[in-house]
Amino acid sequence: MAMSRGEKILQVIIVTTLCLLSIIAIIPVVSVLATSFSSRLPVDMNQVTLWPIGFTFDSWKYMIFRPDLWKSFGITLFTTIIGTILSLLITALMAYPLAKKEFMLGKFLIIAAVITLVLKPPLVPYFLTLREYGLYNNILVLIFPHVLTAFNLIIMRTFFKDFPQELEEAAKVEGCGYFRVFFQLVLPLSKPVLATLGLFYAVVIWNQFQHPVMFIQDPDLFPLQLKIRQFITSESVMPALMAEERPNYNEYTLRATAIIFAITPIIMVYPFIQKYFVKGAMLGAVKD
Repeated sequence: MAMSRGEKILQVIIVTTLCLLSIIAIIPVVSVLATSFSSRLPVDMNQVTLWPIGFTFDSWKYMIFRPDLWKSFGITLFTTIIGTILSLLITALMAYPLAKKEFMLGKFLIIAAVITLVLKPPLVPYFLTLREYGLYNNILVLIFPHVLTAFNLIIMRTFFKDFPQELEEAAKVEGCGYFRVFFQLVLPLSKPVLATLGLFYAVVIWNQFQHPVMFIQDPDLFPLQLKIRQFITSESVMPALMAEERPNYNEYTLRATAIIFAITPIIMVYPFIQKYFVKGAMLGAVKD
């Protein structure tokens, strides 16, 4: 169906607005990237804007060969992978029975889950509770608080409610129990929602900042985001050098390099996963 003149004008306005917002959002990233590849003197003189001046890899060479940075990267990568897998499993195990009409407590539990979207737990009792569980200075605190969120639970429950009942009934006729139906039939056919929610969980765990700040005080356990904050807020990130040594980088180029190092994995992956985020929004929009 051909669009009307008003619809075309509206589409142009929307596209133009989104393009402008995208440019505004990307300019700071480009500026930080240019700083990370610039020489010390132009950065000291505040000459770098959107293009490197005195192009050099010195800041990157220094940062890439820092063992503590790679250790933090490994911690973040480990918690993201394990946390995403565990979160998907727990969310699926809880969403599947909630999608069944014969589960009498289903409506009550889903209402309780929705309430958690509106009412957040008080910060101090939340901190004391997790500390009593032994999660203070423990990298598991980067995983366990994220294993189940109400929003993702509702999306997966909606998907399971639309799952063809005929397939499940046929499997039960063949002698399959509930767990066998779930793991051998339902989950293999639920790749769209698993991919969508897997991306949701992975992005949250990778970018988390509040939990590390609250619960991780041991520098050896710092995830990547906390390590980046250490670089940015510390008075000096420069290595100890002899008087005659004059490196071609300074604190600003090193901090810029650390920031780009932290966001590069998500930037590289996002173009390939964007369609799943859109699909996830559509899954959550299906009426109950």
